[in-house]
Amino acid sequence: MKKVRLLLILSLFALMGCEKIDKDCPDCILKKTREFVKRPICDTGTSVSEWLFQGEYVYMFADGNCGADIGASVYNQNCEFLEYLGGFAGITKINGVEFYPNATRIKVIWQQD
Repeated sequence: MKKVRLLLILSLFALMGCEKIDKDCPDCILKKTREFVKRPICDTGTSVSEWLFQGEYVYMFADGNCGADIGASVYNQNCEFLEYLGGFAGITKINGVEFYPNATRIKVIWQQD
């Protein structure tokens, strides 16, 4: 009986954890987010967010803030990789356009607690 209770409690926590992901995004981004959540690079600052850039919704998978060379992968709504921003190379542009001054963050899909 104790094993059943423990299993139910663990299942409840697992389900509650899944609810932290905003599911109002393209299916491929939701799938990629679920995979990303399982393998965070840093203990803090890891997140997935939706941005409007060059008239398109794009999705930033930020690796966190545990190192100077950490950055973020950006994908379009079809899950096509656009660029890795930041990192050792300090990349700030996508398609030759500066990302941050020309992008607007719409929402956070998931962020590490």
